[in-house]
Amino acid sequence: MSKSLASHLEFDSSKMWVHLTDGRVLGVPLAFFPRLQNAAAAELVQWTISGDGTGLHWDALNEDISVEHLMLGYGDRKRLAASK
Repeated sequence: MSKSLASHLEFDSSKMWVHLTDGRVLGVPLAFFPRLQNAAAAELVQWTISGDGTGLHWDALNEDISVEHLMLGYGDRKRLAASK
């Protein structure tokens, strides 16, 4: 099975759209990631793709997101831990 890798990101008012190299597009609610949800539009677009497509990174927001975890439906682990 080939690994899904990120190639590009887009945002709308409520979602992050992660374009994958295999042609799929993931729509992820910004509410899953409070740092992204609370960020200014100018901060959101300052992303980089890390690990040759395995991760997403925002230096100014101190946010790192695993593409594999997005594929599995995971959100911010700190948010999930706080809800338990």
